[in-house]
Amino acid sequence: MDGILPLWKPKGMTSHDCVFKIRKMLKMKKVGHTGTLDPDVTGVLPICLGKATKVAEYITNAGKEYEGEVTLGYSTTTEDASGEKVDEVPICKTINRNQILDVLQSFRGEISQTPPMYSAVKVNGKRLYEYARKGIEVERPTRVVTIYEIELLDDRKVFSGNTISFRFRVKCSKGTYIRTLAVSIGEKLGFPAHMSDLTRTSSGSFTKENCLTFSDIETRLSENTLKDVIFPLDRGVSHLPKYVINDTLEEKVNNGAVLEKEEWWTFGEEEVVFIHQNQVKAIYKIHPEKPHLIKPVKVLNN
Repeated sequence: MDGILPLWKPKGMTSHDCVFKIRKMLKMKKVGHTGTLDPDVTGVLPICLGKATKVAEYITNAGKEYEGEVTLGYSTTTEDASGEKVDEVPICKTINRNQILDVLQSFRGEISQTPPMYSAVKVNGKRLYEYARKGIEVERPTRVVTIYEIELLDDRKVFSGNTISFRFRVKCSKGTYIRTLAVSIGEKLGFPAHMSDLTRTSSGSFTKENCLTFSDIETRLSENTLKDVIFPLDRGVSHLPKYVINDTLEEKVNNGAVLEKEEWWTFGEEEVVFIHQNQVKAIYKIHPEKPHLIKPVKVLNN
């Protein structure tokens, strides 16, 4: 079985737990996920089956959309609701809507983020959360991510209380930590904060409407209809430019040949999907050392 199975990840499971469970349900080994979601986070987690594992990174690298909740008033060790309280500051003033809107819009575009200690980023061969569990603080690499869109999902004009929570929607690039974004939003508003809830509403071209729950998968398996809802491999690279190749070129592409960059190559530095008879055959790009040639990034016919 080859293709992409968009899963609606439940709360309480890691992305790896989901892969392990699907391997058992489908009785197949070649299964992979497309971007880690924390156990407390629900939402869209495309699962790649069989040959589709070759394009998992392209789904991972595509943009994501989330709906989250920021709670002002205290921060936590993990930057989300699962951690222990660190700083607590009762909110003794009202915050108006325009203040929150201005802060949210200030994050649009490229921003720098330092991954939280409780995260899967590797430093010196170990995950950050491994250091965090032992109480060891290490220097973390700062990364640049992009916030494409961010909006407030709350109609209130004025926000007040010892703690204040509000929901927001964000479209962002790969590698964005929404937990860290929530903390940064709080800092700009002048209070410690954490992310109190999060759902991923889309990953690449996959949305909630495409997703199956584990219960749906079990039903489909019992009815022998799971194949009807598995997306073809090419859905995972649908955001890349396409080029239809002829029979002669197809044979060379299937063998992973390095090709001359001819006049039809008008794609610049982009990676390009080669298609033959409506089937994705390979992904090519300009050779990094020999710009007059193009080379395969992935050959997908085997």
